[in-house]
Amino acid sequence: SKLTNLGHLEMTWRSRVRFHPLLVRILHKSRLRYYGKPEKKMDMPYQAYFEIADGSGMMSMVLWNSLCPEWYHSMKVGTVLLLDKYGIKTSYPFKTRPTPGDSQMKRFATIEISLNVRDPPTEISIIPEEMVKPEWGLPEVKYRFITRSELDDLPSNHSCDVIGLVTFVGRAERARKREQSEDFWLYRWAHAIDGTSDQPFILELFATSQPDVFERIHPMTYLVCTQMRVIRDLTENPSRTIYLTTSNESQIFITGWHKGQPYTKDAKVKNFIQWMKSQSEADQIKKTVIGGYYPFPRPPESFLKY
Repeated sequence: SKLTNLGHLEMTWRSRVRFHPLLVRILHKSRLRYYGKPEKKMDMPYQAYFEIADGSGMMSMVLWNSLCPEWYHSMKVGTVLLLDKYGIKTSYPFKTRPTPGDSQMKRFATIEISLNVRDPPTEISIIPEEMVKPEWGLPEVKYRFITRSELDDLPSNHSCDVIGLVTFVGRAERARKREQSEDFWLYRWAHAIDGTSDQPFILELFATSQPDVFERIHPMTYLVCTQMRVIRDLTENPSRTIYLTTSNESQIFITGWHKGQPYTKDAKVKNFIQWMKSQSEADQIKKTVIGGYYPFPRPPESFLKY
């Protein structure tokens, strides 16, 4: 059928009521957001953001309400979608934006695609990867993998992807979202090594919309975390307190979930796999730890400094 592209949509959306279908690839995916309130009677108050792209550039797409439980888990990073009867609205200005793996890609930030169950009811089709044709000009998913040796030189809030062998995973802990709030964030600490440094990656992993993965992070698993943010505590010794935390668009993968993921083609991921083949599993197991309380960043050594 006749297709349009994201660049053309941004230029013509105000003058049209009906839009041609879109063929796009998902480059980023946010965690699922629940926005229900006791006083509002809504059946399924869910929302999820995706960053989608075609040959013309990248735009946000929002999945609403009952479409979330139906489609959220099928829409993976790298999935190709054919969209018809979608809505368009001006962009929500306060949402988080992932850092694109391809810094040259054009970003359309004035509008976003809206997928609803009605007004109009969106038609969504997933195109299997083996049927995707090169002439469609869809961009590949690109990553920003770093090694542990590169981490110390990165600025605070820098966005990156990491792969490593888990050597420590702490118990799940909770932190209040706001003072006096009844809502909590669930998170756990993990260490992962990649052979490029004596120091591990220190990872603060908040529960994303992947409970099956979050609960199964164990020592000796290959862990991939995407869209992580660098956190530095500059008041103390900066190199000692550098760690990575998840963002709204982070995805976490462990052994058993890697097959078919786009990052398996990345050079740094391949280098890590080669390094792992040279390691003795028995030696690595001796260095692993699980559970317990992990205070980080660590308090000062003396009470006076504290």
